[in-house]
Amino acid sequence: MIDTGEIFQTLHMIQSENFDIRTITLGINLLDCSDRDPEQTGRRAYDKICRIAGRLVETGDEISREFGIPIVNKRVSVTPVSLICQGDPRPIARWLDKAAHQIGVNFLGGYSAMMHKGATAADERLLASIPEVLAETERLCSSVNVGSTRAGINMNAVREMGEIVKRTAEMTADSDGLGCAKLVVFCNAVEDNPFMAGAFCGIGEPECAVNVGVSGPGVVKQALEHVKGEPFDVVAETVKRTAFKITRVGQLVAREASQRLNIPFGIVDLSLAPTPAMGDSVAHILAEMGLEMAGAPGTTAALALLNDAVKKGGVMASGHVGGLSGAFIPVSEDIGMIEAAGAGALTLEKLEAMTCVCSVGLDMIAIPGDTPAETISGIIADEAAIGMVNNKTTAVRVIPAVGKQAGDRVEFGGLLGFAPVMPVNRFSCADFIARGGRIPAPLHSLRN
Repeated sequence: MIDTGEIFQTLHMIQSENFDIRTITLGINLLDCSDRDPEQTGRRAYDKICRIAGRLVETGDEISREFGIPIVNKRVSVTPVSLICQGDPRPIARWLDKAAHQIGVNFLGGYSAMMHKGATAADERLLASIPEVLAETERLCSSVNVGSTRAGINMNAVREMGEIVKRTAEMTADSDGLGCAKLVVFCNAVEDNPFMAGAFCGIGEPECAVNVGVSGPGVVKQALEHVKGEPFDVVAETVKRTAFKITRVGQLVAREASQRLNIPFGIVDLSLAPTPAMGDSVAHILAEMGLEMAGAPGTTAALALLNDAVKKGGVMASGHVGGLSGAFIPVSEDIGMIEAAGAGALTLEKLEAMTCVCSVGLDMIAIPGDTPAETISGIIADEAAIGMVNNKTTAVRVIPAVGKQAGDRVEFGGLLGFAPVMPVNRFSCADFIARGGRIPAPLHSLRN
């Protein structure tokens, strides 16, 4: 039970510390929608999504009003489309985007393929369609898994994804490459991730499930303001206690949504997801620990402490923790990261080091539009290697800003924010990427 003290603490977090539930994401299994005719597959998917998720937005709004808890996004994730498509996947994409509009969610994830060990014909058809689909649809998100600790890294898929990111940026150049903001390349993708753009409903998931992603960087920062100068033991304990309170609210919302929709409760994702709003920044938490700015020496150590303490506090508050769970560092979606990148304190290489200890990867980073596809593939390969060797989820969501160079700025609006274009190492990795094949799994993957 949540006692009176927790209720008052929650009210303070909402009113003064930018606390919110970032998303209620309804996962829906579409395996039974597959048909030889892609139009029929899409129509079946549309009907099923509208039937199961038709009340999702209404229910989220009701809970938000009744409990006074902001619920920012209502979303849907579906079975990876490559698993249900027997032909051209583009008609399915159009039906999925239509379903997202019909039920009122802001994003629908699952235009995805799992290619960590190899590719099927359906995977290849989906990959080839991604730039066109993301340019033509508004609310559909795409993801591709190119590696795992058990399988290694599919370098053929890595090479293809560099080209696809580049083409997607070119096809959405009039919106600063917005299509790339809806495309994530994963290593060790999780099957119950409620956060876009990488959400999909994995094959191990039930017919449908309610997943909730919490947020609260502002809450953590303000808590740390009360222990300024204290040892790191105190810092870690403070973050743990704060993460516990945040997760309890997420658990409450998840169970309430589950009961009202008559859909099983899946997981709470503990992630600290920032926004471009002042006071809602992971980078500012790191600065509160004693760094002049995110990116300064000590940043990776500070982020490691934060990520671990968030997980430790969260798992005590909920028996069903999943998703990514930890600290996110998307550059364009975090005002402190934007400031640090603009000041030169934060570089692509430093961000890569930070991804070794956080919960995702190189996220929402604008790079020069003339960056070669092979260089983008090399960035993906490096990040996938971190995930593979460390047995953790890593991801790449970079936006080549067509016509722009380092120091320019891209604008996406809303939660996607804005960002300075960051410089990229100009030395070539073309011959490395051209090799293709598969980087073998590390020795510690043999654990049976």
